[in-house]
Amino acid sequence: MSSNLKDKRTQNSQRPMSPHLSIYKPIPTMISSIMHRITGVALYAGTLLLAAWLLSAAMGQVHYDCFMEFMSSWFGRLILFGFTWALVFHALGGIRHLVQDTGRGLEKDFTTNLAYMIFILSVLITVMLWVLGYNSL
Repeated sequence: MSSNLKDKRTQNSQRPMSPHLSIYKPIPTMISSIMHRITGVALYAGTLLLAAWLLSAAMGQVHYDCFMEFMSSWFGRLILFGFTWALVFHALGGIRHLVQDTGRGLEKDFTTNLAYMIFILSVLITVMLWVLGYNSL
């Protein structure tokens, strides 16, 4: 190995490293952005749930009743509630990204308040949807 290449490796290893995520203080906009990605993954899992529902309906009454019994349990309803919240949160986050892609609403205070608002509104809208859903039965 040439000494020139070895010197370059030594120089590279002595440079300061980029800060890791563990030293950053979590801020609302960062948490909102991470949650937007997480809810996107959760929505993929929710589409598998939708596919399972359609598959159970196609397989016959016994399979459909079994699936509906599970989804009617407290655990199934918790999954559906979480899916509803993920859908609402992701939609609100998508609207935020769409607006900010136009160059509007990029001020620090506004983005921080908007991150808080998205969390609060997503919970309120989810609860409202479930209350309306139960009242319409």
